Formats: sequence, structure tokens, C-alpha cells
Amino acid sequence: MTQHTGRCTCGAIQITATGEPKSVGICHCMDCRKHHGAVFYAAATFDPSDVTIKGETAHYKNRHFCPTCGSSVFATSDGEVEIHLGILDEPNQFTPTYELWTDRREDWLPNLANTQKHKRDRSES
Repeated sequence: MTQHTGRCTCGAIQITATGEPKSVGICHCMDCRKHHGAVFYAAATFDPSDVTIKGETAHYKNRHFCPTCGSSVFATSDGEVEIHLGILDEPNQFTPTYELWTDRREDWLPNLANTQKHKRDRSES
């Protein structure tokens, strides 16, 4: 089975996800923007049983980060682990299929082909 690995900037936190993600998406909400210091957030969602985390994280609510280097590495919600695409050791492993909170999306961002757009959460179009 395929394994996807990632780590924080200093390497103290290491993540391995086995198999394919349940979903891959982008979020433009203000919470994600503030947490990441970026205009959007991209993550692959896995079942907790498919994810191994080595190292101790600090967290704010459900967002986990390295207490040494400050890298944001994963989040948990609704019984899932959202692995941030930016921490993966290899690029181009996953392609987002949806965007959330597009009413907060920066107008200058190019259109992402083949993504479902949701004004807010997935339940809203």
C-alpha cells in the first residue's frame, strides 16, 4: 500500500499516511487563512487509523503544530486527520477536488480546473 510521508520544518514531527486520502481540498475561510498565514489552506483527509504521527505536537483547538519550529502540520475534525499538503516530503501527490469558503477567495487567484466550488462548507454550493 502507498505511503505518504511528511514532516515539520525542523523534522521533530513526522507523519506517515497509508493509502489514498478520503478527500483533498482547499479552504479559503478566515480561520484557515489566519492559522496558516496564507490566502488558502490545502489538505488531504485520512482516517485516523491510516495515519501515524511521531513526535509531540502542540495544538490550538484542533490544529496541530510543532512546538519547536512552529510548522503547522495537521488538523483533526469529524473523526478525520487533515494532513497539510505543504508538509509532504514530495510535491504533486494529490490534486484538490473541491474548494471551501469561496466567498472568501482572493479574486486574483487563478481558477482551479476540475474543483467543486462551495460558497461555505461542502453542504453549501
